[in-house]
Amino acid sequence: MDLRKLSSFLAVVEEEHFGRAAARLFLSPASVTLHVQQLERALGARLLDRGQSPVAPTVAGQRLASHARTLLAAANAAVEDVAEAANASRAAARNLRVGVMSHGSAEVTPAAVTAFRRARPEVALELVQLNFTERLSALREDRVDVAFVRPAIEADGIEVDILTTEQRIVAVPAGSSLADAAPVGVRVADIIDLPYLRLPRHTPQPFTNYLYFDAGEHRAPDYALTPHDVLTSVAAGRGVGSGLKSFARYYPWPGTRYVPVLDAPCAHSVLATRAADTNPEVRIFRALTVALAREMRRSR
Repeated sequence: MDLRKLSSFLAVVEEEHFGRAAARLFLSPASVTLHVQQLERALGARLLDRGQSPVAPTVAGQRLASHARTLLAAANAAVEDVAEAANASRAAARNLRVGVMSHGSAEVTPAAVTAFRRARPEVALELVQLNFTERLSALREDRVDVAFVRPAIEADGIEVDILTTEQRIVAVPAGSSLADAAPVGVRVADIIDLPYLRLPRHTPQPFTNYLYFDAGEHRAPDYALTPHDVLTSVAAGRGVGSGLKSFARYYPWPGTRYVPVLDAPCAHSVLATRAADTNPEVRIFRALTVALAREMRRSR
């Protein structure tokens, strides 16, 4: 499929106007119109509803737009990679170390890993499990090249791409009085003073605030560094933990219940990278991951 035609089509969808799309691409409106018409003939489907203003995609056009974003992102990443390969001084391809805290960014994480392995089969990809204290340190100490972490990071020298935005939950013992609220949810005031599991003192403060909902007393006797630590203690009735809604899908655990927190601000999971990293594999992985996350959000 001609990427120029896809670019013209996607520009019209995003600008909602043929003229603005043409100006954005430095093409004539007639060229943009021709590209769209050629796509429609090739696919046998009408892609844009030209009878309304602003111009809007049809159902078929919406689907093509989703695929076009992914294809164009992958193509841009490929161009960057080929340009790097053409440079005779380029060092041999580095391995890519992907840090994953807990279950990462839910379904986005395995999809991104699979897409990268298909796109770059010659590059060894290593998955590195991160605990709750390594939200930033693994990147800064060059132990990983990219990291799926949460919540969103604001730190010098670190760039982040928001991948998911989710409701917060608390994990409580199945025998607790709050377990019955799992189908309907609770409010922050109901759970703020629960005995949350402790974190080591060197845990970054933003992550501590995230787990403890920014307040409350944390009186549980046990410490937790991983989801396994959390759920083992919760099932034993020794404390409670908190997380994102997708945590419940990835960690079903006997003796625990997951309760939605209705009025807590939603939290993000992100892909974090070093701002000064020139490794082309990082740029390719980042481009694929962001495109996949965008497509998954649109398909929901």
